[in-house]
Amino acid sequence: MELRHLRYFVAVADEKNFTRAAKRLFIAQPPLSRQIQQLEEELGVVLIEKSSRPLRLTEAGRFFHIHAQDLLAKAAELKTMTQRVGKIERTLSIGFVASTLYGLLPEIVRRFRERYTTVAVSFHELTTMEQIRALKDGVIDVGFGRVKSEDPNIRRIVLREERLVVALPSGHPRSASSDAIRLVDLQAETLIIYPKAPRPSFADQVLAAFSERALTPQQVLEVRELQIAIGLVAAGQGVAIVPESVQGMKRDDVVYRRVADHHAVSPVMFSVRKMDKSEELQNMLAMIYEIYTAAGIAHVRETL
Repeated sequence: MELRHLRYFVAVADEKNFTRAAKRLFIAQPPLSRQIQQLEEELGVVLIEKSSRPLRLTEAGRFFHIHAQDLLAKAAELKTMTQRVGKIERTLSIGFVASTLYGLLPEIVRRFRERYTTVAVSFHELTTMEQIRALKDGVIDVGFGRVKSEDPNIRRIVLREERLVVALPSGHPRSASSDAIRLVDLQAETLIIYPKAPRPSFADQVLAAFSERALTPQQVLEVRELQIAIGLVAAGQGVAIVPESVQGMKRDDVVYRRVADHHAVSPVMFSVRKMDKSEELQNMLAMIYEIYTAAGIAHVRETL
């Protein structure tokens, strides 16, 4: 059994159709069918119920599919890590969600560059879920995101839990008071959330904060990105709930008020490939904790 057998089977299992799977793999359908037949003969079990439309996996096929995906992911990670270790030039490619740029990420990277001058640092703006795929594909080495998700090939470290604030247009009745605002008092407002896609995302965290308290915003407006959400708030189109670091996006026509509800927070996640314990990543994590400690930010230290 070879890796190509696993790739072929996973493609057929995902597409539930030999023709579509063959197109995905850039091969003809007859050779694909023969490869699947050889795989079943080698295993001595039937993996696919070929008479059904769409194709269905047998119980053995479902078991094999889960573990084949895991093996392919590990093989891809091994390839990426080996290439990374073999490079003479030291590099660190960072994925980030836009809101982290208004927090401490710029300072973290600036200090990292000053201390480790031989490491070339590059940036990629990606949603948290896009970061997971980019890590697996070797496009980035570390991701800074906000959505908690499980993937057996990705290590997630919660760096901190950041408080949420409400962005209000400057003429809003509540903008004159510095008091914190409860989520229940925002139900009648148009709630502007971002990003519109892909999901799950920070938008789902905001909606979950309402649903956990049995609250439902009367009107929800989904937009593509943070900057658009804040721009629409400034235009008086609604209010937005954002991480408190976004207050660094200073505008005369937007004011920020703290969310009064307990546990109204958004995590800042540090995501890496599970096997990646490179010196660059360990130094980056140590730098983060150093800066958090100096700034008095509550956090729990973890190691790679």
